[in-house]
Amino acid sequence: MTRVRALLTKELLDLRQNPGVVWPALLTGAIVLVLPFVVAIAIPLLTGERFADSSDLEVAMEMYRSQPGALALDPEGAIQGFIFQQFLPLLVLAPVAASMSVAAFSVVGEKHARTLEPLLATPLTTSELLAAKVLAALLPSAALTIVYFALYLLGVGVLARPGVFRILLSPRSLGVVFILGPLAALAALQLAVCVSARANDARSAQQIGALIILPLAAMLVGQLAGVLLLTVPLILAISGGLVALNLLLMVIGVRLFERESILTRWN
Repeated sequence: MTRVRALLTKELLDLRQNPGVVWPALLTGAIVLVLPFVVAIAIPLLTGERFADSSDLEVAMEMYRSQPGALALDPEGAIQGFIFQQFLPLLVLAPVAASMSVAAFSVVGEKHARTLEPLLATPLTTSELLAAKVLAALLPSAALTIVYFALYLLGVGVLARPGVFRILLSPRSLGVVFILGPLAALAALQLAVCVSARANDARSAQQIGALIILPLAAMLVGQLAGVLLLTVPLILAISGGLVALNLLLMVIGVRLFERESILTRWN
C-alpha cells in the first residue's frame, strides 16, 4: 500500500499539472446540470403552460400516485420530481467521461512522455501499478459526482416546487448516484486502462471505455419513455453485475498489461 500510495500521489500531481484532461468532463457536467432545469423549470415558465395541465405526462402522474416521497407534493411538484429523478443517470455520465479521459491519459500519456519505463523497471508489481492508476482516475470521478449532485440538489431546492428535493434523497436516487455511477465509472476506466496498455493513443482507450456509457444512456431513454423504472432492487441487481464485471476486468487488466512488451515497443 505504501508503493500504491506513493504512485497515486504522483498521478494526482500529474493530473493537477494537466487540467486540460478533465475540462471536457467539466463542460459536460455543466450541460448535464442545466438541462433538467431547462426542461422542468424554464420551459413551463416560457410557454406559460404547467406540466400538471398536460395529458401527455401520465407516467409522471403515476409516479405521483405510487411513490411515498411524492404523496405530499402537488401535481406540478410531482412532475418536477419525476423529471429531476429521471435525469439522474445522465448526471453520472460526466464523472464516467472524466474517469475515462484521466485513465487513458495516465498510461498513453506516460508512454509518449517516456515516463512509464522507469516505473516498469521498479519492483512495483503490475497489480500495484494498475491499482494506483485506477484510483487516480476514480477519485476525481467520485469528487465530481459529489460536487455535481450537491449543486443539483441545491438548484432543485431553490428553483423547484417545495419538497421536490426530498425525492432526490430517496434510496432510489442515492443508489443511482453513489452506487451505480461509481461502479460504472470504475468499469469504464478499467476498460480504458486495459486498452491503453496496448494502444498508441488515448482516443482508442476512451472509445472502448465509452461502451459503458451506452447502457446508462439506454436506461435514461427507457426511463424518459416510461418503459423502465429504476427501482431499488433493480439498482442493486445492476450494481451486483457491475461488481462482477469490475472483478473480471481487474484480472484481465493484469494479464493484458505486459511490462516487457511495453518496454520493448516503446524503447
